[in-house]
Amino acid sequence: MRAPAMLRWALAAAALAALLSAAPAAGFYLPGVAPTDFAKGDELMVKVNKLTSIKTQLPYTYYSLPFCKPSTIVDSSENLGEVLRGDRIENSPYAFQMREPKMCQIVCKLTVTDKEAKELKEKIEDEYRVNMVLDNLPLVVPVQRQDKNTIAYQGGYHVGVKGQYSGSKEEKHFIHNHLSFLVKYHKDEESELSRIVGFEVKPYSIKHQFDGKWNDASTRLSTCDPHDSKFVINSETPQEVEVGKDIIFTYDVRFEESEVKWASRWDTYLLMSDDQIHWFSIVNSLMIVLFLSGMVAMIMMRTLYRDISRYNQLETQEEAQEETGWKLVHGDVFRPPVNSDLLCVYVGTGVQFFGMLLVTMIFAVLGFLSPSNRGGLMTAMLLVWVLMGLLAGYSSSRLYKMFKGAEWKQITLRTAFLFPGIAFVIFFILNALIWGEKSSGAVPFTTMFALVLLWFGISVPLVFVGSYLGFKKPAMEPPVKTNKIPRQIPEQAWYMNPLFTILIGGILPFGAVFIELFFILTSIWLHQFYYIFGFLFLVFVILIITCAEITVVLCYFQLCSEDYNWWWRSYLTSGSSALYLFLYAGFYFYTKLQISKLVSGILYFGYMLLASFSFFVLTGTIGFCACFWFTRLIYSSVKID
Repeated sequence: MRAPAMLRWALAAAALAALLSAAPAAGFYLPGVAPTDFAKGDELMVKVNKLTSIKTQLPYTYYSLPFCKPSTIVDSSENLGEVLRGDRIENSPYAFQMREPKMCQIVCKLTVTDKEAKELKEKIEDEYRVNMVLDNLPLVVPVQRQDKNTIAYQGGYHVGVKGQYSGSKEEKHFIHNHLSFLVKYHKDEESELSRIVGFEVKPYSIKHQFDGKWNDASTRLSTCDPHDSKFVINSETPQEVEVGKDIIFTYDVRFEESEVKWASRWDTYLLMSDDQIHWFSIVNSLMIVLFLSGMVAMIMMRTLYRDISRYNQLETQEEAQEETGWKLVHGDVFRPPVNSDLLCVYVGTGVQFFGMLLVTMIFAVLGFLSPSNRGGLMTAMLLVWVLMGLLAGYSSSRLYKMFKGAEWKQITLRTAFLFPGIAFVIFFILNALIWGEKSSGAVPFTTMFALVLLWFGISVPLVFVGSYLGFKKPAMEPPVKTNKIPRQIPEQAWYMNPLFTILIGGILPFGAVFIELFFILTSIWLHQFYYIFGFLFLVFVILIITCAEITVVLCYFQLCSEDYNWWWRSYLTSGSSALYLFLYAGFYFYTKLQISKLVSGILYFGYMLLASFSFFVLTGTIGFCACFWFTRLIYSSVKID
């Protein structure tokens, strides 16, 4: 028996979409591919990005705080993914000349107002970090690890610190107003041109003093004077945040030749997450799941083979009158379920998700969506999701036609609007909360309009095209005829209770992904880079196998106990893993995150609810398709009068 046409077409369309998407997806990575060569003395423009905090999860623009500003602030053009992430990249007053060190450079002097002092103290309290970019490399702070003699790197430097003066118990807020930059470069021996391979900073808080009159950048400081060999090497006399007091911002920049080649410059950033990537533990988890899957598959094949042989032999004997087990319900097994329209919509949406993840992951594994391309992954996912509307419409209408449905336009509209509509409402509410906090993470109206345009202008028409193509094809015929009168389902044993089997069914798929889930949550909420897409792809394959096999096994047991209502149960069995994902998200929130603000907590659980719902649709569809294929296979293998 061959796989159903729906699945074959879905896989073929996914492959076609992958080829069609190849050109734009490759384009995403171009900014990170072409290296820039700098001659000695060439100007290096430092750009500033958003202020971030793992305590609030609300990003703010750099110039929302009283920092030194250039004469005109210029926004860098951001892609869709960057805007959705809250990135706001702007120019800064920090300008270096390649391989020309500078010491004690004055940026500006600011007098802090009451409102500015309050904002600075709030940001220091919430442990906000300043993010900068040089030649597409994010700024990092080197930190000595306590347990080892190695250096770890943290993204961005803290706005300031809290502390006490000696002999006082009162906590004060101190701002980091002196930045000691280190630019690492790799020099080409033949051309004398250099490429930037590292961008580090050590922040200090120092109360600068000067003699005489203030003369902007030409002022000679008594606390930092290269002519007098006075340099900032500690924060022993820190700059307190006080209303009406002046803060002088300064910086040093040093250049250091490095053996690291340009192609390997991101390695530092990708090793930022300590030694948390326990490869052995991930491999171990995958091996256990593979072993369980192998065992389950072996038992299923042997048991099924015995059943089919026995049923086919019974036809030649008088015992055929006393049929038992799954063959007994052959006249009801393909009876359309309750709310069959909704099932068609969910299956269509799940196929759309599956196609999006498969195509995006292939490009990520091939290196087109590396972390050096900010926002590339999110942009790619959105665009591929929109294109996969074709698959969603096709899958839902094929299933709908099999259920003898006639209103294909109605099912198409529901497929096009159900999931995106729910996602948009949640996203809009969360965005309104972010807007209320005046955070740069709030998506602007123009971007919101672009998202709606993608949805209505491309996704919805593609769903209609797919639906039209699916409905034009002849309906899938079940291998056995359905009786006119439904058969009574006998009383079931306690362990075959629908709720019990559904909850049990979600444990194994969740177990296959929960270690990888830890790293994904860490990259999202603790602002670390996620880059092990090869492993993620492997885990995705394991998830597909696990969802399919656990659903098929439980579906087989259900049919053996003469319960033919398998349609929705097969979807919910593997889909219940989303419940465990949401519970794990709650556990992660209370054990790993330090979120204290109510708005930040609502944001976290709002986005995790959306992620869990997406996971439910994906895993449910995988389970349903596997069970659909399985039932067609077994009922077409036995002789029925």
